[in-house]
Amino acid sequence: MRTVINFNDNWLFSFPGEEPAAVTLPHTWNALDGQDGGNDYRRGIATYEKSFSMPDLLPGERCFIELNGAAMSADLSLNGVALVHHDGGYSTFRADITEYLKKENLLHIEVDNSKNERVYPQMADFTFYGGLYRDVNLIIVPAEHFELVADGSRGIKITPSVDLAAKRATVTIETWHNSECVYITVNGETQCVKNTAVFTIENVRLWNGLDDPYLYTAYARLSSGDEVCARFGCREFHIDPEKGFFLNGRSYPLRGVSRHQDRKGLGNALSMKEHCEDMEIIREIGANTLRLAHYQHAEEFYDLCDENGLIVWAEIPYITKHMSGGRENAISQMRELITQCYNHPSIVCWGLSNEITASGTVTDELISDHKALNELCHRMDPTRPTVMAHAFMLEKDSPLIPVADIASYNLYFGWYLGNLEQNDEFFDEYHSLYPDRIIGFSEYGADANIRFHSSAPEKGDYTEEYQCLYHEHILKLIDERPYLWATHVWNLFDFAADGRDEGGKRGENQKGLVEFDRKTKKDAFYLYKAAWSKEPFVHICGSRYADRCENITEIKVYSNLPEITLFVDGRKFETKRGERVFTFRVPISGKHRISAGEDEIVIRRVYEPNRDYIFRKQAVINWFDAADYDPSCYSIKDTMGALKSNPQTAAILERLMERLTASRGDVAKAAHGNANLEKMMAGLSLESLIKQAGDSVPGEMIRSLNASLQRIKK
Repeated sequence: MRTVINFNDNWLFSFPGEEPAAVTLPHTWNALDGQDGGNDYRRGIATYEKSFSMPDLLPGERCFIELNGAAMSADLSLNGVALVHHDGGYSTFRADITEYLKKENLLHIEVDNSKNERVYPQMADFTFYGGLYRDVNLIIVPAEHFELVADGSRGIKITPSVDLAAKRATVTIETWHNSECVYITVNGETQCVKNTAVFTIENVRLWNGLDDPYLYTAYARLSSGDEVCARFGCREFHIDPEKGFFLNGRSYPLRGVSRHQDRKGLGNALSMKEHCEDMEIIREIGANTLRLAHYQHAEEFYDLCDENGLIVWAEIPYITKHMSGGRENAISQMRELITQCYNHPSIVCWGLSNEITASGTVTDELISDHKALNELCHRMDPTRPTVMAHAFMLEKDSPLIPVADIASYNLYFGWYLGNLEQNDEFFDEYHSLYPDRIIGFSEYGADANIRFHSSAPEKGDYTEEYQCLYHEHILKLIDERPYLWATHVWNLFDFAADGRDEGGKRGENQKGLVEFDRKTKKDAFYLYKAAWSKEPFVHICGSRYADRCENITEIKVYSNLPEITLFVDGRKFETKRGERVFTFRVPISGKHRISAGEDEIVIRRVYEPNRDYIFRKQAVINWFDAADYDPSCYSIKDTMGALKSNPQTAAILERLMERLTASRGDVAKAAHGNANLEKMMAGLSLESLIKQAGDSVPGEMIRSLNASLQRIKK
């Protein structure tokens, strides 16, 4: 028999030199760090200790300790004896502690999330939490038992192969154990084998995505009584570079969202309750695919994906910064990811890296490390393709792109730089150049703070209204390009990013369609619900934008109904037919109740703007007097391409870019010297770039810059 004992209670937690505090797992010391109202972000080594009595062991039984998430590195010792070191904060690992047990025991675990040059991740736009943030268990097994230590193995590996025409599945079951034979049961049939059994399922019921995510269960039992089981799904999929994703022989466009595992107030120390709540929101929006970024997620959440029919992109945290000393760790984390997650039918691809060129160039070593990862994935799992998510500044002809089976791109034109149409242009050009390559849209988004609103939204204002305009454009882009194998909104939820202090919040990335605490769905959430969900609904945007200065205001409604009737103060105002987005022009004079379907908002006509709705950033007006503007000369209103075409203005632009690179380090730094990105930015006005740079460029410098340009004739 196998006994699993939850070990989450009665731990003492401390930093060096501090008094221990009693904690219950899951636990992180960074739950509030780096955020508004929290402490400074704390990285370092902390200690968890637990005293416990010797468990009851029958003769020959073994006792293992299981840690399902220790971020980012961990050293485990029992009664002063060092037992195991583990690098990687997102996967399960175990140690056999049998020989070191005493009548009374002290388990000591040091957990380290400090900076180093060997364990991924070390640079990325999300918080690297520290702690024992998933369950810890004791596992007691007989002398003859299934493998527990090697890469956190589940002890059983299931590979279904489906013949759609014959409605038949061939299921190969592999097991790892120290016994002479194993009894394996699938679909009522039992085989006694050494390690591997092959079963045939006639009239197989397919795992069919959202429509019917049917799961079978395989049981493996040893004569000692140790038993493991795993669920699996029988499905066939393939990807066409022109027509996109196919599931079980039918076109199945993958349209969905990305998810980070953390939550406001809890950090990454989640319980099953939070995982289930996240899944409920995913089901509500109607997504059929998830990118689980940027690391291995909890086993419980992959289970939920299996049960709910979500198609999953799983990946390791090889992200942003390539480290010369990191190859071994990247390989190890990928090996653990595949070993532990192989049986999940929801997973269709293994992600090698994300934006790995963002902080440097493509080197031979970087390509070599990716080739090693790619080869490992195909050796361990020939059934799934590999994928990379590339930064938008990576050249389309980069030798890195063909290493993986699939190339997907993270594009932010219309938010960080450029205009929305450049997203369309990028994909059209890429698909034209490489029609035989599979291409996807792995990230796109715009930050929105629900406090900020505008009747004239624009890039960089952090309003809900601009986020809506951004996603309306991108959703249309996606609809018109069926060759995109998968698209994932960045992000479903706001998440912790300790390096950020912008858009009215500290320590958060606000690109989510739902707030960090999951309590408020932003208006853009309902745009995607209108596109993906089959549940009839009506949502009126702007419920938080009550005070409006204009005589006639725009009322926007998102719905999956074909027709919307708007009521103003209880009276029918107008009926419109359409798809997803319905806009009405409504005269306002005082306080008004606006309703449609079951939804209702209240707005008011005011005569002074509500300053609370405005994100306070550097004023970009009055940079120069419009009366003095000479259109026959250059100015900051000219495009980057136009300014670079003239030697005099190019020299001025070069000096500005050096200033931005030194002071800001994101868009300007990425663009500087990158021929591909500079080409993309050619149509961007210098004024737009300066706006994006914010306070990095003082107003006086902008006026001086414009005056210099105005002295140069076109």
